[in-house]
Amino acid sequence: MVIERVYLRAIQYLNTKLKSASMRLTRWTGKSSVYIHPKHLAGLEDGHHWYTEHLEPGDVVLDVGCGSGAHALRAAGRCRLVVGFDYDGCQLAIGQQLAAERGVENLRLSKASAEASLPFADSTFDKVLFLDVLEHLHQRQTALCEIRRVLSDGGILFLAAPNRETSWKRRLEASGLFHYSDPDHKIEYSREELEAELEEGGFRVEGEFVPIVYDTPWAGLIDFVGGLSLSAYRRLSRWKREAVRRHPHESTGWQVMCRKQEQAR
Repeated sequence: MVIERVYLRAIQYLNTKLKSASMRLTRWTGKSSVYIHPKHLAGLEDGHHWYTEHLEPGDVVLDVGCGSGAHALRAAGRCRLVVGFDYDGCQLAIGQQLAAERGVENLRLSKASAEASLPFADSTFDKVLFLDVLEHLHQRQTALCEIRRVLSDGGILFLAAPNRETSWKRRLEASGLFHYSDPDHKIEYSREELEAELEEGGFRVEGEFVPIVYDTPWAGLIDFVGGLSLSAYRRLSRWKREAVRRHPHESTGWQVMCRKQEQAR
């Protein structure tokens, strides 16, 4: 048991360090002018930007917790206007630099918190991106209720959130180790828990819970490889997507499309 625990802790440590190194490598190797995760450079079209097929040219879109703006920039190519906000000013500066380099003019980025009242009028937005953010928040119902308020009637929320029930995470938990996929995560979900959280915030899930990628203990190493070679990263990413189709219960998380309800439950 002690050897198992030491082994698992070593993998956790390496994953954290290698993921961070991958973002530095994308800049050091000339792949990007800024520090950015290789997944945003690899041109992955098999699900990474799954929400784009649901965006319309006239849509006004909000990106909650937009970080460096990777998703906001992609959405801006499909709709009239994208507004993104994040609490991290350094990440926003990267997003603004990328928007300027790419000549994107229909993107507005600003600093704000998802856990407070949003600085927008009711029913301002047609669609909202809320991707890999919910699990970082303490005040999750505050965030969901504010998103619901600023969405137009019948508006769509695109959500990605982590699955806590993979074999790898259960192995970590059984050894008494922190078993979430990110040290900053406040929560991770079963499918039933996530659906209940969304319903409480006034959203109904439409369609399926779509798996993202296979949860492997070597995710950090794959990211590090991406910092060195985007072509190798694409091949490894395809393997993770093919594996999760065979084993959807082993997905790192889910992509979910939700519809605003008339009244929060």
